[in-house]
Amino acid sequence: MGRSRRTLPEELLLLALDPTTGTTAQPQSLDLGLAGAQLVELALAGRIAPDGDRIAVVVPRPTGDPTLDCALELLRRRGAPVRAVNWIGGPRLGLRQTYLSHLERCGMVHAVAGQMCGVLPTTRYQATDNAISREIRARLDSAIRTGVPPDPRTAALAALAHAVGLGKHLYPGNEGRSSRSRLRDLIRHDPMGGLVAHAVMDVQNGVAAQPRRSPAPAGRQAAPGGRAAAEPARGVPVQPRRGSMARVVAH
Repeated sequence: MGRSRRTLPEELLLLALDPTTGTTAQPQSLDLGLAGAQLVELALAGRIAPDGDRIAVVVPRPTGDPTLDCALELLRRRGAPVRAVNWIGGPRLGLRQTYLSHLERCGMVHAVAGQMCGVLPTTRYQATDNAISREIRARLDSAIRTGVPPDPRTAALAALAHAVGLGKHLYPGNEGRSSRSRLRDLIRHDPMGGLVAHAVMDVQNGVAAQPRRSPAPAGRQAAPGGRAAAEPARGVPVQPRRGSMARVVAH
């Protein structure tokens, strides 16, 4: 894919970047959101497609974006459709830094060295052109205020922003409550974005990676592993389970 358009991971990261502090909002969940944004971008490029709650590679041809192509190759190597929640919940530490470094190379941000408590070295990232972030934000604002169904890219960006908790960063306080609600509602306008956003939220809520099995029907002999000998038990809905995620150090 060409570089005439910013990718969804880049746009999500620019949305999360605070122009005043140079830090990213919601750092604990942003890596998950970036992994999800990669999936949506690959879907928009026609390389993958949803298959129920799974992701299937349909065209393994590289996109030309090294970071996206790395994700595409990992998906291809799986050999079978992958559950979105399993993919997003996999090891993704460092993805945020990968994209920050990429934005720096592209000239969209610049790194500012500093210290925490006068001792620990830190790096903040300032946007070189705030007009880019304003344009991304304006697309979300327009979709929220007009009620007109947004294009798939904007709908997916809204779904991901809601999933990682950027609503309070973008629309803070009581006055932003209705905007946050409408941001959440935009999730329904893009099936792939909705699938990925729900997977991001499931990972944060600690939803079990594998569906539970229903008990074997009465009168059937259970085979080893808890399945009935005649037919496998159907999965039942998994109830969200509260859990904690490993914290990622904010930049």
